[in-house]
Amino acid sequence: MNISEIFANINWVSSDFYNLIIKFGFNLLFLTIIIRFLYYCKTKRKDYLFTYYLIGTITFFLCFGLKKFGIDTGMGLGLFAIFGIIRYRTDAIEIKEMTYLFLIIGVSVVNALINSSMSVGEVLLINISVVVITYVLEFMWLMKHETRKTITYERIDLILPEKYEEMKTDLQNRTGLSINRFDIGKIDFLNDTALVRIYYFADEQSFSDYSES
Repeated sequence: MNISEIFANINWVSSDFYNLIIKFGFNLLFLTIIIRFLYYCKTKRKDYLFTYYLIGTITFFLCFGLKKFGIDTGMGLGLFAIFGIIRYRTDAIEIKEMTYLFLIIGVSVVNALINSSMSVGEVLLINISVVVITYVLEFMWLMKHETRKTITYERIDLILPEKYEEMKTDLQNRTGLSINRFDIGKIDFLNDTALVRIYYFADEQSFSDYSES
């Protein structure tokens, strides 16, 4: 078989090609709404935008390919989930970011597995419901999200119950944060330090994008 015969037997564009383009554009539209206009507008964190877009895209193509070649979708998603869990256990990720990650994967899976048995109205209802519920929780119901941060504090002379307000004022002056409350953890009398976890509303601060350290 010569080269011309090989190229002649290649199926360059199938009937599912345009189906893939439409589904991918539809999925990318709702991913952008969730990631750019819901998540980013609330958190102002750019570090997860790269992750969410790429994971949503690869999940969509993975599910579409598994369905195209008749491979068991459950097995494929199981392997992908194990890979994701192993990867993200190597670095600390907050529960809210993990929830958005699961949301992105779920929406991409649903949009990739759309077939003739699902109507356009059903698909739109699923995607719009996810967007509306996320918006309500982020911007209407749970208006204030309490953030926490762990710091090392050296003034252990203030870690007394009767000096709570004095210690709170000192923490606010040092960090520049409007602190709601704080908890005292491990105390090291040898080095005169203590681990203190402070709680505050990131939206109320003059600068945000804090994460727990």
